[in-house]
Amino acid sequence: MPTKSRPKMSARNAKPSLWMSSVAVMVSNRERSKAWYRDHLGLSVLADQDHWVTVGGRGQGGAIHLCLVSEAGEGASLEPGNTGILLRVKGNFDRACRALETAGVTFSTPPTKADWGTYAVVSDPDGNEIALMPARP
Repeated sequence: MPTKSRPKMSARNAKPSLWMSSVAVMVSNRERSKAWYRDHLGLSVLADQDHWVTVGGRGQGGAIHLCLVSEAGEGASLEPGNTGILLRVKGNFDRACRALETAGVTFSTPPTKADWGTYAVVSDPDGNEIALMPARP
């Protein structure tokens, strides 16, 4: 039985190399949000250039773009709730969550052990929820 052969890759049909750069989170006050993500959650401010303000873990890849809802265009609105963003936490997960709570972070779901793993969910000042899970060993 003949088998289908895959087309040879050429410069014309080569797939680009892609990676996650940033994910936008709508915020009502960029300065307040920047301070919360930096001072309460412990992320670094990676860029702070007018509209383009991002936070994340230095050298970790990926960032959260704090997108001011008033600059996002007609019909844009805050979208509180599950953002689909997951941050990994190094070290002792429960201890890290207690430290975040002490720093003023609100947990919409406290540290929870499920059959598939341990997680928690925090809410930023606009109600955007960010999931936390222990770093992979």
